[in-house]
Amino acid sequence: MIKIPPYLKPGNTIGILCPSGYMPYEKAVTAIETLTEWGFQVIPGKTLGSQFHYFSGTDEDRLDDLQAMMDDKNMKAIMCARGGYGMGRIIDKINFKKFIRNPKWIIGFSDITVLQSHIFSQYKIASLHAPMAAAFNDGECINQYVQSLRDALIGRKATYTCEGHAFNKKGKASGILVGGNLSLLAHLTGTSSGLKTKNKILFIEDVGEYIYNIDRMMYQMKRSGKLESLAGLIVGGFTDMKDTNISFGKSAEEVIKDIVKEYDYPVCFNFPVSHNKENYALKIGVEYKLNVKKSIVCLQEM
Repeated sequence: MIKIPPYLKPGNTIGILCPSGYMPYEKAVTAIETLTEWGFQVIPGKTLGSQFHYFSGTDEDRLDDLQAMMDDKNMKAIMCARGGYGMGRIIDKINFKKFIRNPKWIIGFSDITVLQSHIFSQYKIASLHAPMAAAFNDGECINQYVQSLRDALIGRKATYTCEGHAFNKKGKASGILVGGNLSLLAHLTGTSSGLKTKNKILFIEDVGEYIYNIDRMMYQMKRSGKLESLAGLIVGGFTDMKDTNISFGKSAEEVIKDIVKEYDYPVCFNFPVSHNKENYALKIGVEYKLNVKKSIVCLQEM
């Protein structure tokens, strides 16, 4: 049985912190102001604006900040201000006892995939793969992707559409949605945080990788059985991809298409979930319907 954290009501409290990489406090100000305008109270964590080399604090600092928010009964959601790297260093030290009794929405993506994958695989608790603090800046707080986070937090069921793609495989699927950043999903394979994907709709996205790395990670997913029994596959944005001096010879999308071509489930490419602005809020652990047609794709929360 999947545990869905309570949806938020006006006046509820959202914590905002940096459990991985460093982020200057000023880059989160607009997000804090917008969440307040949405009717929520916002409590910044000690790691927001704090810095220890690449990170927002030592492992102990980041663990303590996250643990305090996860344990706080009065906090109904935790927004991770950014990803970066660092969650894998502390995931095994988190005490989830109070969080299991009083689950709350964990908001984020990228490196936060580690935490979201862990709480679903270990405790069957849903979370929100969704825009983080930087997405609110430069007047973008009113765009449909940031607004989809608001809708998700208050319990509105989402219906997202996007245009068809030449690589799409038509078909219908329904199932629990899981996924996140491909690099992290591959990295988690074989750990206690790794996802069981059988009969699930899997979504993947990535940024700044060499194309041969995408090939390697997709083969890691395939060889570990993560791709063979899916209900459906959603391929989001693979942005800022890099090639080697001797070209790999394929785009990231062509790599993925070729690796999953033997499977008969529907596959959607270029879905708006990514490290760019196009990043709809997706509820990991919640059931969705996927309908891939020639000219349009629809993902609907059940």
